[in-house]
Amino acid sequence: MKIMKKQIESGFTLLELLVVLGILAMLAGIVGPQVMKHMGEAKTKSARVQIEDLSATLDMYKLDLGTYPTSEEGLRALIEAPDTAKRWNGPYLQKSKIPLDPWQQEFHYVSPGEHGKFDLFSLGADNREGGEGEDQDILSWE
Repeated sequence: MKIMKKQIESGFTLLELLVVLGILAMLAGIVGPQVMKHMGEAKTKSARVQIEDLSATLDMYKLDLGTYPTSEEGLRALIEAPDTAKRWNGPYLQKSKIPLDPWQQEFHYVSPGEHGKFDLFSLGADNREGGEGEDQDILSWE
């Protein structure tokens, strides 16, 4: 005679799943804004580093040519020799395109600048002058 064992199926009930989903939603509501805040700060810090790197690259350009690129030549002079550049020793950037800021906007370059030999800046997430937090301007002269 065979004894049949009854297999017990185990799993989660709908109520247990709803409780877990509720807990996950509460955690996302608490943690999500904090993560987004840190992402905005990281983009701002990244823009500052990019401006410092581009400023150093512009200084290398000046060492070779004796002057910074004009506003008309812009940052493009770091990857393509301007017509007026006789001692151009570039490209001065590793990649063949000018980097964009962390918000995928072009950096603004003015030479001669109002605040120094050149002004290099990003207008932040909103791409408008002024702002706070992630919308603040990141400037080479500060």
